[in-house]
Amino acid sequence: MDPLETQSQYQNYVNKKSPNSPIFKNCFNAFWVGGLICSIGQIIGEVCKYNGLDIQLSGTIVSIILIGLSAFLTALNIFNKIGKFAGAGSLVPITGFANSIVSPAMEYKSEGYVMGVGAKMFTVAGPVLVFGISSSILVGIIYFILT
Repeated sequence: MDPLETQSQYQNYVNKKSPNSPIFKNCFNAFWVGGLICSIGQIIGEVCKYNGLDIQLSGTIVSIILIGLSAFLTALNIFNKIGKFAGAGSLVPITGFANSIVSPAMEYKSEGYVMGVGAKMFTVAGPVLVFGISSSILVGIIYFILT
């Protein structure tokens, strides 16, 4: 039997068995959920500014509330359901980052606070932090040399 024929038969089989992804629906859900998260952050910021706080402090409070809320929703297993529904829309940077810290911490809690929670907490977010910090240092050095 020809390997190409077998490969094409297998590909036809996979195409029949795998459901088509509703791309428009997925994009729409990601868009409105991400927009809702951002709108909630904007509302919190506006309430802070209305109560006399400056812009920088308002931004800090918005960050703290969104991180706390997403960590709380992750602990209740609600954030994962939102993620399945909204996909990338739920990964608005600050809420997605909080989820990526809390999820492994909860998963490895049974291994103890040091070797479980402490060691595994940054398994998802750690590489992102290392790359972000390393690249910012590199850009800073290049900027320093060129100016």
